[in-house]
Amino acid sequence: MLANGTKKVPPANVVLPHYAFGAVSFFVLTVLMFFSVTSFTRHYFSPELLSITHVAVLGWICMVIFGALYQLLPVILLSELFSNTLARITFVFFATGVVFLAYAFWNFLVGFTLQIASLLLLIAIGLFCTNIYLTAKKAVEVKTEGEFIITSAIWFLVTAVIGVLLVFNFTHPFLPTDHLVYLKLHSHIGFAGWLILLVIGVSSKLIPMFLLSSEVSAKKLKLSYYFINAALLGFLVDTLVFCSTTRAIIYFVIAVIGILFYLSFIYEVYKCRARKNSDIGMKHSLLAFLFVFVPIISGCFVHGNVLGNEIYAMRLTLLYGASVVIGFLSLLILGQTFKTLPFIVWLHKYGKLAGKGKTPLPKDLFSDQIARLQFIGFVTAYPVLLIGIGLGKPVVIQAACLLLIITALLYNINVFKIILHKTKFENYKTN
Repeated sequence: MLANGTKKVPPANVVLPHYAFGAVSFFVLTVLMFFSVTSFTRHYFSPELLSITHVAVLGWICMVIFGALYQLLPVILLSELFSNTLARITFVFFATGVVFLAYAFWNFLVGFTLQIASLLLLIAIGLFCTNIYLTAKKAVEVKTEGEFIITSAIWFLVTAVIGVLLVFNFTHPFLPTDHLVYLKLHSHIGFAGWLILLVIGVSSKLIPMFLLSSEVSAKKLKLSYYFINAALLGFLVDTLVFCSTTRAIIYFVIAVIGILFYLSFIYEVYKCRARKNSDIGMKHSLLAFLFVFVPIISGCFVHGNVLGNEIYAMRLTLLYGASVVIGFLSLLILGQTFKTLPFIVWLHKYGKLAGKGKTPLPKDLFSDQIARLQFIGFVTAYPVLLIGIGLGKPVVIQAACLLLIITALLYNINVFKIILHKTKFENYKTN
């Protein structure tokens, strides 16, 4: 199946710019965090945090996901990407929108600049979802992992629409209730509907492949799909009809049940793996699955409104957001980059040369030592960041951000080492 899928992959110039932009965005993210540590001790609705959050989610996480997905969809669906041109246009609109959005939020330019940025992103996301849908439409069969991906694209579009409404509501208030109610809807639909569903869909295909696991029943994946989507639909309808998020804890618990079904599936995959030794990419990813319990636990406290003290409640909300974006999603992306990007570049550089002589392996395209230092940097920085946010100590947060900057630099060195890799013709035997 993998061999058939790789014959349908898009050109390198469709995929690689996404990884490059994502890597640079990750570095920019850590620098912004370093120079705005006091924003992590205030309310989450602040210009700096809005900018940082969108750089993290859109510029860093989503951009890498776009690139990986364009390469992986042919493998998952056994269907060529509908349009490479559409993917290139999407990248231009999305990248431009991210830059303008981050700038507008940082300077709190809530008028024309922010509105244009949001519309550029909405257009890009619409084009992306169209490409995904038409690619899936050409597939002979869409399995469970494909259903996760297609559904996540729909939720992504919903997230974008709510985001645009929020942007225009800044200057022309028309929403029937508090802006923060719709901000919570926007963020949770984005995280759970777009990112979590997408991560489940892609990882449920890749993790068994990378671990060389035997076939595992997809029953738990199906249950995960239904529980998470039921929670999302309930939360969306409840918020729009009653203009309130007071019952958010109910939908959060339902979604968590779905996530636990998925984690149980991953555990089964891990138990029946043939590859016992995990490389550095898988160590990142497997640790991310353990870290997911931090947002699950903190989210229960946040949505249950169990903390009466407003300051502690605010800190816990920030910790909850950081644990999702940094602790789970970023660590997962950091790990999966070194499982996907080297293979993508190897396929384009050496795919047609394989068997004709000696070629490097995908793992030879990056420095394992640098990746291990990156891993150490991250697992040191992350708990320090959570402690700093929890205690409201800027100096502790800044120390964590400095470690994250080092992590981002190491990541960028390896990413661009892979992207800029030159084919080593001298290694080949020619007859």
